[in-house]
Amino acid sequence: MNSLVKIIIIFLISIISFHIEAQEKFNVTIKVEEANSNNGKMFIALYNSEVGFLKKSYKSTISEIENKASVITFEAIPKGTYAVSIFHDENDNGKMDTNFMHIPKEDYGCSNDATGFMGPPKWDDAKFELKENKTIKITL
Repeated sequence: MNSLVKIIIIFLISIISFHIEAQEKFNVTIKVEEANSNNGKMFIALYNSEVGFLKKSYKSTISEIENKASVITFEAIPKGTYAVSIFHDENDNGKMDTNFMHIPKEDYGCSNDATGFMGPPKWDDAKFELKENKTIKITL
């Protein structure tokens, strides 16, 4: 009898924990608009930490471009602080092209329309809190 009660309690705790965890995950939809063309692909990255921002993404994808726009959704993302970056690989060579001064030659953007001054955008300018499903719009 005592074992049965323990099993039932463990089972109920597991169900409650799973339910709470499931409620703490959300979708992040990224809408990129006004690309220069439908050529190439859109590289989209989601970051969950200032450490590695713009270097090592938490989640990423490569999207086709239609009507000079791309829309993707990262699903089941835990509640927390995130930032998004995108770039339009217009010549489809798999990297962001830069000039001799390392200034990007292809369009790019970040969440919150964060832009850098004399360098890349900063985490503090691009970050946002995820506590519900969210849509991020980035206009190039």
